[in-house]
Amino acid sequence: MFTRDKPVEPAATPPVKAVEVPPRPQERAAPTPIQAQEQATSTRARAASDASRISAALKVTGQLESEEDIQIDGHIEGDIRARKVTIGAGATVKGTVFGQDVELSGTVTGKIEATSVVLSKSARIIGDVIHQTLQIEKGAYVDGHCRPQASSDTAGGTQDKKRADKPNGS
Repeated sequence: MFTRDKPVEPAATPPVKAVEVPPRPQERAAPTPIQAQEQATSTRARAASDASRISAALKVTGQLESEEDIQIDGHIEGDIRARKVTIGAGATVKGTVFGQDVELSGTVTGKIEATSVVLSKSARIIGDVIHQTLQIEKGAYVDGHCRPQASSDTAGGTQDKKRADKPNGS
């Protein structure tokens, strides 16, 4: 049994490993300007490659707006406004499509207003196309007018000059 005369030997304990504990969110240091710029760049690159997508199973009635890209594979009744609008082969849009770049492979019944417009061979547009650059592949169907965007500076300047040249009495 136990006696008071014998000292009790402590049990052998294994060595303790050092573990680094990450700081709590409120304790984290603010990112350096370089880290912040890298994070913003990677976020922009990821956002540029990922377009918001309306799948073929969806039918949307109403206006769609995005500061990024939109890929339409379903059916839209309403206007669409985005940086780049891609309308897939099976998609239909009834409304106006606004964007910097518009690529049409499906059907639009309405108007397209964009800086750059590409109509693929399966594209069908029933309405006007207002553009700066236009590419139409053989086989695309266009029932409407295609006309270049008028620059507001050029058109406004021409109108003002014409008015200035006319005498006030005529």
